[in-house]
Amino acid sequence: MQKLRINGRYSLNGEVNISGSKNAALPIMAACLLCSEEVALDNIPALRDINTMIRLITYMGVEISKTSDNTLKINAHRIKEKFAPYDLVKTMRASILVLGPLLARFGEAVVSLPGGCAIGARPVNLHIEGLKAMGAEIDLKNGYIHAKARQLKGCEFSFKPVSVTGTANLMMAACLAEGATILNNCAKEPEIVNLGEFLISMGANINGLGSDQILIEGVDKLEATTCRVIPDRIEAATFLIAALITKSNLTLNGALAEHLKEPMNLLKEAGASISVAEDFIEVTSLNEIIPVSFTTSPYPGIPTDIQAQLMVLNVLAQGESSIEETIFENRFMHVLELQRMGANIELQSNVAKIKGVNQLQSAQVMATDLRASAALVLAALVAHGETEIDRIYHIDRGYENIDKKLSLIGAQVERIES
Repeated sequence: MQKLRINGRYSLNGEVNISGSKNAALPIMAACLLCSEEVALDNIPALRDINTMIRLITYMGVEISKTSDNTLKINAHRIKEKFAPYDLVKTMRASILVLGPLLARFGEAVVSLPGGCAIGARPVNLHIEGLKAMGAEIDLKNGYIHAKARQLKGCEFSFKPVSVTGTANLMMAACLAEGATILNNCAKEPEIVNLGEFLISMGANINGLGSDQILIEGVDKLEATTCRVIPDRIEAATFLIAALITKSNLTLNGALAEHLKEPMNLLKEAGASISVAEDFIEVTSLNEIIPVSFTTSPYPGIPTDIQAQLMVLNVLAQGESSIEETIFENRFMHVLELQRMGANIELQSNVAKIKGVNQLQSAQVMATDLRASAALVLAALVAHGETEIDRIYHIDRGYENIDKKLSLIGAQVERIES
């Protein structure tokens, strides 16, 4: 097992290349199961979760080749297993995304229930209810979802509450369903739009991407295409916050400002100077950090996936702030680790009350989930002394080569064996 050793209080400067989005790449890879021809995907990040998805669909019989570090060719013409085993699904909840495509194309699927998740329940009931509304017969037996449907039928279904993976799963399934499907209260995230545009390029008939209502008219089959995965807005936001807390100048190559409007507005309130271009964002911060209170919400609001990172910013701000978490019921596990580094945070149910401190101190800390690990990296960048962060396999799930990227812009980061 590896950990990161970070010496804090170094200024950052230079350029960071933002990787492809994990949360877009995973459903797009699952969507390749809908097509019997070869599909080429570009800007795929090199991450643990991507490798897990590769192992899962390869187990099913999908042929995958790499033409470069970030380009995959995927051919699902010969599927031998319509089965997603627990040993793979348990390491990545996004594995549930193979359920809709398998059921739509082959009429059957057996997918393990994902099980517990560190940051909350994240139930899959909306996936199941939506597929049942499309005519699927579904049984839950021995921890597995057993789904059958001779032919999925178009339907009208509403998500309560909004579900990103639920929207993706039902949208994929509806592409090969008979007739029209209307999905209401859909996720509007850029990753859903990226998936929808990919499906359209394969021949799907989809309207309403990026809105509350998505309309899908089923087609007989989908065909070969190419797709470029969008840049990772969560990684970009993390580096924006890194620049602000270290009072640094950074250029984020590949970042799309249109996907980060609300987070950038919040960071400007906190004292950052941000300028944007078509394919990069420049951020400068030389001022004291102003505390910014916020509530997490679905896109286009402040994402829950940057709540932990923004908490580090507020910990270092001059004043008091509050953060309300509305998406996941257990996404404050980073608080105890930040408190070990000297943060002044009080939890009241789903609200964190924060009083800014002048300095964080180094400590041995442990990552509890993907975004918590990013928050600990940010805290270590500004802490006095040497911080060691254990269980960094979490951060490798969603941040491509974060230690190398930070080293290139001046951070003192070392990956070591535990």
